[in-house]
Amino acid sequence: MRLHRVLTLALLTTLAATAAFAQEENSKARDENRESVRRVLASAGKLSDVDATFRQSTKEPYNFVATMTDLANSESLEVVVRVSSTDTISLRIYPHYKNGYINVGKLKNANALMRKLLNYNDTNFLFWGADEEGDIFSAYSFTMESGFPEEAMVIVLRSVRSTDRFVGELRPFIDGSAA
Repeated sequence: MRLHRVLTLALLTTLAATAAFAQEENSKARDENRESVRRVLASAGKLSDVDATFRQSTKEPYNFVATMTDLANSESLEVVVRVSSTDTISLRIYPHYKNGYINVGKLKNANALMRKLLNYNDTNFLFWGADEEGDIFSAYSFTMESGFPEEAMVIVLRSVRSTDRFVGELRPFIDGSAA
């Protein structure tokens, strides 16, 4: 019985050490990915069709945030880039319209807007969704299975401003104004 306890304790200690080592390696990789993302955002943000200054979030150290302005339909686009712990990078674009986010609970015609977003998911480069608070966003996700996606990130960042055109098309469902 005593040998069984010793072996169990040894096994649990080994598993805990292995898990801690894996977590440390994962954290190191995530930190490296964050620094690569920082470099891409600093460079791409200077492009005329991106024109955004990304800063590291004070609330979440693996997020970068920028605001894009000078748009036809939105007051601004809030761009959030997140480096996950699972070797993915996600980009979410939150349109700001009439002093806030576009929220599912505050729409003139939520059913029509959600149907339109589903259609956009079939036809757009970026996908559309709503977060847990009901705020509408467009997004793109990168996986790093084949290495760091620097060129792909720049291409997607150059496409972010196109979100504003779709906000214009959604206006009849948001507040009843003409598209």
